[in-house]
Amino acid sequence: QVQLVESGGGLVQAGGSLRLSCAASGSIVSITVMDWYRQAPGKQRELVASIYSGGRTNYADSLKGRFTISRDNAKNTLYLQMNSLKPEDTAVYYCSAWGGTRYWGQGIQVTVSL
Repeated sequence: QVQLVESGGGLVQAGGSLRLSCAASGSIVSITVMDWYRQAPGKQRELVASIYSGGRTNYADSLKGRFTISRDNAKNTLYLQMNSLKPEDTAVYYCSAWGGTRYWGQGIQVTVSL
């Protein structure tokens, strides 16, 4: 089992920045990829970014250049740096991990105001 706990969300004005964190615990040696997803009201959950165990990253095309995914293996923590935020980035953001099965955090709200 893997436990994921997100932090760092909140309210920010358009153009601002936020950094989300996701602390992982449990059977983390089994994890091969960690991701950030988001779900806006009335929309399907979408993949934001992924980082693989070897360090390779992948981003949703629409977010490239504004969002950066990273991980600190010593702290077992995943990050999402979000810059130049827009109102359309408002969503619940979820940390996720794959280790033979899909694990999810509880989600954290990010609200971007005009």
